[in-house]
Amino acid sequence: MNFHTNPRLLYLTSLLIFVALSLAIAIYPAIEASKVPPAPGLEPLSPSAQRGREIYVAEGCSYCHTQQVRPLPQDQIFGRPSAPGDFAYSTPQLLGTERTGPDLANVGNRQPSSTWHLIHLYNPRAVVRESIMPAYWWYFQRKDQAGPGEVVVPVPDAWKPKGKVVVATPDALALVDYLLALKQPAVSAPSTGAGK
Repeated sequence: MNFHTNPRLLYLTSLLIFVALSLAIAIYPAIEASKVPPAPGLEPLSPSAQRGREIYVAEGCSYCHTQQVRPLPQDQIFGRPSAPGDFAYSTPQLLGTERTGPDLANVGNRQPSSTWHLIHLYNPRAVVRESIMPAYWWYFQRKDQAGPGEVVVPVPDAWKPKGKVVVATPDALALVDYLLALKQPAVSAPSTGAGK
């Protein structure tokens, strides 16, 4: 009996190889990865930040921004290298594919001002002159006067509409909540055994 004369044997052998490879390459590693505990100090996203994450995905922000700090000298400005526990509450992980804009894995610590983020979303060039990021003005309203409880964005005069105030919508505030939640908790460095 061989594969050339017995199609059932060929089919069953192929199926067995496929199942074995699926278990070894995809299923077992996924189960092991799901057992990684959250990094100490890492908090789940608030409902507002979770909504902001949905907007981040819908706007395609991960096409230009990564959320993984590599253990390379040029990445030190973004924070410590990412660890598996950093992604415990992030499913799916938004690692990004290209770093056209800065890495955002630790942007909540690097840039903790909600006002800065609101202005940056309204018009990135208002805070970073050489920015190539598009403006997300549709997450803001231009009004003659802000209503009670509305968040007025202090856009610099050169970028502000004449005679209007810029008011952040709930979606803009949620997106900023998400960006501010992107913080790498401090972790102690592993002992190198030096000096023993």
